[in-house]
Amino acid sequence: MNKVFLLLLVLVVAGCGKSPATFSADDPATWALGPFERPANVNPVVSPDTMSLFFCPMRGEAVAWEGSDTFNPAATVLNGRVVLLYRAEDNSAVGIGSRTSRIGYASSPDGLFFVRHGAPVLFPSKDDAQAENECPGGCEDPRVVKTEDGLYVMMYTQWNRQQARLAVATSRDLVNWQKHGPAFAKAHGGRFKDDFSKSASIVTCLKDGEQVVARINGKYWMYWGEQFVNVATSEDLIEWTPLLDEQGELLKVITPRKGCFDSQLTECGPPAILTENGIILIYNGKNLDGADGDSRYTPNTYCAGQALFSADDPTKLLGRLNEPFFVPEADFERSGQYPAGTVFTEGLVYHQGRWLLYYGCADSRVSVAVYDPTQRK
Repeated sequence: MNKVFLLLLVLVVAGCGKSPATFSADDPATWALGPFERPANVNPVVSPDTMSLFFCPMRGEAVAWEGSDTFNPAATVLNGRVVLLYRAEDNSAVGIGSRTSRIGYASSPDGLFFVRHGAPVLFPSKDDAQAENECPGGCEDPRVVKTEDGLYVMMYTQWNRQQARLAVATSRDLVNWQKHGPAFAKAHGGRFKDDFSKSASIVTCLKDGEQVVARINGKYWMYWGEQFVNVATSEDLIEWTPLLDEQGELLKVITPRKGCFDSQLTECGPPAILTENGIILIYNGKNLDGADGDSRYTPNTYCAGQALFSADDPTKLLGRLNEPFFVPEADFERSGQYPAGTVFTEGLVYHQGRWLLYYGCADSRVSVAVYDPTQRK
């Protein structure tokens, strides 16, 4: 973790306590979430398992579906337990994006020590209506939110090894999922249906101590995108409409910055949080090589940042951290598939009075960091 930065920040999120000072969008100490700390002797919380077998309906044989890598998890709460829905890759090929990905399930009473379900809960199948979009690459990088009436909505990436498409699935138990297909299939006459899209952060809020989907101005809102942060809205959480700028192109509300940790791309992380000061979006920044990057971090390193948007106008950027609040430290965060170093934030839950942030480590492991508002100094 960036020690110097954390010593300068005393952070608190609305819903867990009042800001330590008068709110100012230019002062992250009055709005940012954290500090997040790695609990001792816990990480990684999910690692590859070569003995875990699954009969694959796409390949027609048993495969070690999580034998190669486990990473990039969604997180939510069901019946008082934290549930991780993590991306797992088999050993069918070599290289990032070349294997088949499936979504695994693990649960925990404290959010630190997990028991696995034993089989993937979302996966590609040649008999599936989404086979064209998901075979042979599979289902990747989920984010999950919950509605007030208990419906879980998963945004995930369909990958057929030719095109990545942001897609939607829903469930009542986190095990049995209904796939709804690409999120942008109908928007703007289908203009973006076959465009590259991924990484969705639906806006949530705390209500009676539970993290649920929020409505703003009568709509659901979602930040999404890998290269830039874009925005979309929905009436039903299934069909989403990307917002456009005055030129009719995708509206970009965050873009990479030269000389910063996020100089190469700004990719959406876990579900955004609506607070009394605005909407906090945690995102993943990738560092460029050379003069345009940040020399303090290895080229291509992924670190985590935060941005604040207006609660009245979710497209209006109010503030943004100039330094990452979370950076690769452990050996397994700087090895595996991605040796440049990766802490890829993707799951965020409020559980037992603490915020738990789950992240992928070098595209190979899953770990957790904890922010306890009651322990802040």
